[in-house]
Amino acid sequence: MIYQGKALTAKYLEEGIAELCFDLEGDSVNKFNRVTLQELGEATTALAAEANLKGVLVTSAKSVFIVGADITEFTELFKLPDAEIRAWTSKANDIFNAFEDLPVPTVAVINGVALGGGFEMCLACDFRVMSTAAIVGLPEVKLGINPGFGGTVRLPRVIGCDNAMMWVATGQQQKPAAALKDGGVDAVVAPDALLDASLDLLKNAIAGDFDHHARRAEKTSPVKLNDIERMMSFTTGKAMVAQQAGRHMPAPLTAAKSMERSAGLNRAEAIEVEIDHFLKLVRTPQASALVGLFLSEQAVSKAARGFAKTGGDIKQAAVLGAGIMGGGIAYQSAYKGTPILMKDIADAGLALGMKEAGKLLAKRVSRGRMTADKMAAVLGSIRPSLNYDGFDKADVIVEAVVENAKVKQAVLSETEKHISTDAVLASNTSTISITHLAEALERPENFCGMHFFNPVHAMPLVEVIRGEKTSDLTIAKVVKYALQMGKTPIVVNDCPGFYVNRVLFPYFAGFDMLIRDGGDFRKIDKVMEGFGMPMGPAYLMDVVGIDTGYHAAEVMAAGFPDRMRHEFTGISQLMFEAKRYGQKNGIGFYRYEEDAKGKPKKCEDEAALAMAESAKQASVELSDDDIVARMMIPMCIETVRCLDENIVRDPADADMGLVMGIGFPVFRGGALRYIDQMGVKAFCEMADQYADLGPLYHPTESLRQMAANGESFFK
Repeated sequence: MIYQGKALTAKYLEEGIAELCFDLEGDSVNKFNRVTLQELGEATTALAAEANLKGVLVTSAKSVFIVGADITEFTELFKLPDAEIRAWTSKANDIFNAFEDLPVPTVAVINGVALGGGFEMCLACDFRVMSTAAIVGLPEVKLGINPGFGGTVRLPRVIGCDNAMMWVATGQQQKPAAALKDGGVDAVVAPDALLDASLDLLKNAIAGDFDHHARRAEKTSPVKLNDIERMMSFTTGKAMVAQQAGRHMPAPLTAAKSMERSAGLNRAEAIEVEIDHFLKLVRTPQASALVGLFLSEQAVSKAARGFAKTGGDIKQAAVLGAGIMGGGIAYQSAYKGTPILMKDIADAGLALGMKEAGKLLAKRVSRGRMTADKMAAVLGSIRPSLNYDGFDKADVIVEAVVENAKVKQAVLSETEKHISTDAVLASNTSTISITHLAEALERPENFCGMHFFNPVHAMPLVEVIRGEKTSDLTIAKVVKYALQMGKTPIVVNDCPGFYVNRVLFPYFAGFDMLIRDGGDFRKIDKVMEGFGMPMGPAYLMDVVGIDTGYHAAEVMAAGFPDRMRHEFTGISQLMFEAKRYGQKNGIGFYRYEEDAKGKPKKCEDEAALAMAESAKQASVELSDDDIVARMMIPMCIETVRCLDENIVRDPADADMGLVMGIGFPVFRGGALRYIDQMGVKAFCEMADQYADLGPLYHPTESLRQMAANGESFFK
């Protein structure tokens, strides 16, 4: 044994050839934490001291190679002074450089995931052999930062500046074929041939058939482009990066600028440039929000796995109602491997549901993501039916009929008679109380909510709603089913609107009040899209369906009359009464026409503008900041209320629910991180400026207490 540590070992495989094996103790994956970095330095020193060493294979004892840096350490790292962050990053780079400078050829044996620092380790090797089951990449920009272990230095020298800018600025994971095509790896082989192929390459390098000295010289020298070539490459590349990233995400363009500045420098100088840009980005609110969101996502995923532990295998599912939503649920279930029965009361409904599933599958085939045979198999695992045949074998049955409490209760009560006593019934209701719906059932303990978001195939979130009598086993089964469907479930407690819609409707109420006070819905949409929302509130209402939103708002007003009942006739009500339902019938806040691809194209509509004018009761001067504040304060305060009332478990669930459920801007991290970044005290002071607008704008006592104590939602 050359070196033995808690994260890696170094030993001879055969004469002169050593294996540096990453195997982080006590963890299912390898990652670069402080221990791993320290031991890499120590192991490198030990390897350099071996007189008989001829070459090194870098391997992993786990199913992944190295997933990247340990993100849990970032939150503490980012709090350090600049000098300490620079010292830490410089020391890490010294370790990578020392490994790269070993006096023998080195080969990375990439058996699985190699991302971020994991792929930077591969880049420090002379050669890289990749399994067909592996992925590589530098996704740091998705955390609001740029690579910090030499990624922006080595990658352009390995695959060229143009390719490197796209790899780094998009943060995309690279599959084997793409990685090989761009030159990020030297060979791609089947998993069972990986070690032999890597060993063979290393022996050829030792024999001098492959020149590792030349490889190294390229990585440690300036990029081989003249000034004009370099200028053209980076000018074009930066323009593309800026356009794709948008103004709210500084990391992609900053990383591109880092590569541009360092292209004409040697390794030591270039790494200092990378560290300069890394330091600049770690101080941005985007990095703080995105790192925090990553940690929240891990926490939510861990919680879901915990809930699902006792859920068993969901082998057969069923859905009641075969419209667009039912068809979407059927598609997602079947596509992810759980066969599903789809029941409706009419052939037309079944045809619509199958058409929806077939359309989504055909799209995958047309894009080369699925074979026609696979499509046929998936469609074959969806069984349409006008009766309850086979429902006695279903483990989970999801009701997705019209959003009407009496209709839902009737359907659920009837269905309960045709299923096994241990099967779970779940309602896809978006607002109706689960406890109320359960009153129609003989086994309310076997019933809960399972709220999908539209479109089902695209939206990652599922709310699993616990009613007053819902059992833990029921929650476990439905969470397990959501995970099998490839969704991220959060478990919430019952109340009108549950969590996401309960928080969304105060946002819509803020919009109605803005129109009442003289706001232009076109400007409001533009400002909120500039804030980072995927679409403005008027456009969102059109997409959701103004009729759907109006009926849901009635439920919310009944549930929370003190703050969600209007004392005026809002623009949403006027639109509903005029039967302007949005995209579904072609007119709402905007008029919709089909574009060349058959998709609805948003157009301005004079009648909608006149209707908005008629809804005005005042003409208040509204700045962009006023619009953002008046839209966001109600949403944020309602989020806090849901936390206070234990509707959501914790701040991580709360923020992830909004990011995945309504597209809350990821670079802001969610409503609670938005408050944190502003400061709870500053948020309360901002809300108090709009106190005359009513209870939706009044901070909770818990918020005021947090402000007084200098507390935050995330530590």
